[in-house]
Amino acid sequence: MIVASTMKFSRTVSVAPMMDWTDRHDRYFLRLLSRHVLLYTEMVTTHALLYGDRKHILRYDATEHPVALQLGGSDPIDLGVCSQIGQEFGYDEINLNVGCPSDRVQSGRFGACLMAEPDLVADCVAEMKVRAPELPITVKHRIGIDDSEGYVFLREFIDKVAAAGCDVFIVHARKAWLKGLSPKENREIPPLDYSMVYQLKRDYPQLNISINGGIMNLDQADQQLAHVDGVMIGRAAYHDPYILADVDQRYFGSTDAVKSRKQIVRDYLPYIEKELSAGTALHHMSRHILGIFSGCTGARAWRRHISETSHKRGAGIEVIERAMALVDED
Repeated sequence: MIVASTMKFSRTVSVAPMMDWTDRHDRYFLRLLSRHVLLYTEMVTTHALLYGDRKHILRYDATEHPVALQLGGSDPIDLGVCSQIGQEFGYDEINLNVGCPSDRVQSGRFGACLMAEPDLVADCVAEMKVRAPELPITVKHRIGIDDSEGYVFLREFIDKVAAAGCDVFIVHARKAWLKGLSPKENREIPPLDYSMVYQLKRDYPQLNISINGGIMNLDQADQQLAHVDGVMIGRAAYHDPYILADVDQRYFGSTDAVKSRKQIVRDYLPYIEKELSAGTALHHMSRHILGIFSGCTGARAWRRHISETSHKRGAGIEVIERAMALVDED
């Protein structure tokens, strides 16, 4: 049996949980860029974990640590049981999703709609802490929802959830419109309000506050870290993962040389070979590396070659090697 993680880790920089993106193959690849960035799973619903193949859902490579499990749900008992399962599988943190605005998530009564029920979120956190006492229980949320907005609303949410024992909050600095906007629009249309998150940190110095939303590179992360404890980068780290190439040197004291893009891809090849031998199709792994040469000469040819050939029967690492020959990263 896997035992609970006792790993010490930093929250200075993390990569956001993203559905259909931050699967185990992507996390392994991102770990090749940084040994210290905190990684998150895709959101896993309590129903899937309680009634599905949890060994398949929760599997990960040991090199992924530190890695956090994000849960979606609203039943305190179910969340408690799933937190215990996550602890037993060796995850380093359990995170509760109170930020996703999709209709599917709302219909299950979890995600951003839970901001309207801070007492329920507090009950969930309390039960999660009881069932997974070895791990930090954290909450990722928005600054508001629909017409429930403003700093007073946000503070009332924080007060109740913090009183239940949560001392780590990851705040997406946009409110969510639960009706009328798609998840994509909810990442773009509601305006960012970083100042509200900064005020949270000033008012709650004892809490660990990370900020999420619109952060595109490490220079912008520097600006945010002057006000909060941590920065969570989302789609920018997926579309252009090389923005993380020097994160260990910049924030975590590493003296190692920064790897080239091609070296990172080469380091990924043994993992691809291992997974191919276990029956994993190449495109499940290669789709996560399409953006590694973003901005380089030949990046389009790299993406095209992989996209057009990785789905073919018998496709192997020669697809990646051939695509690399089309790129000049200088």
